[in-house]
Amino acid sequence: MTPVDIKANLEAVRGRIAAACRRAGRAPEEVTLIAVSKTVDAETVEAAFRAGVRHFGENRVQEAQPKVRSLSHLDPQPTWHLIGHLQSNKVKTALELFEVIHSVDSIELAQNLDRRAEHKIPVLLEVNIAVEATKNGFAESELAGAIKAISLLPHLEIQGLMTVAPLVTDAEEVRPVFRRLRSLRDSLGLKQLSMGMTDDFEMAIEEGATMVRIGRAIFGERK
Repeated sequence: MTPVDIKANLEAVRGRIAAACRRAGRAPEEVTLIAVSKTVDAETVEAAFRAGVRHFGENRVQEAQPKVRSLSHLDPQPTWHLIGHLQSNKVKTALELFEVIHSVDSIELAQNLDRRAEHKIPVLLEVNIAVEATKNGFAESELAGAIKAISLLPHLEIQGLMTVAPLVTDAEEVRPVFRRLRSLRDSLGLKQLSMGMTDDFEMAIEEGATMVRIGRAIFGERK
């Protein structure tokens, strides 16, 4: 994919974000676009950066490590978000690479992060709203207790909630998932809502997303 393609794709995505914000009576500035760069090479990520992207999301620590380091020359430095499941043996490396971790899905992982962190790190708690057996995340019933425990950890700053919506043929089917996560976020007094991907980000924005994680609509189909 050429930089021209990425620039055009970004313009289209930003236009769709703005339109979704208008429908919801929100300002586009309320929504952070995170370009999901898993499987995308560093050169292509740099092209997206040159086209104005400042936030990138990676799923796997081992894939992100060489990419993040090879792009350390970018100025200003982009913000790297870990959006995939974090294994306990990858915590130390993740803390070296990522500014924000979206996928804190257990109290044990939070404690591991806190022990190894050398400064305050923003985190989001992953919630399995749709109760899918194949997905990670806290159950709704566990969330209040988890927040109470994690908020005591000095190196973690809970900024909000994250979810991965079910794969469906009709995006409208996931609207209740997004709506429920927003309700939970509001009830807990948190700020951030990381929800919505290429197939459903407009609906997520209409339901209150403050961060959308978009890959294919920017970089094209994965190899």
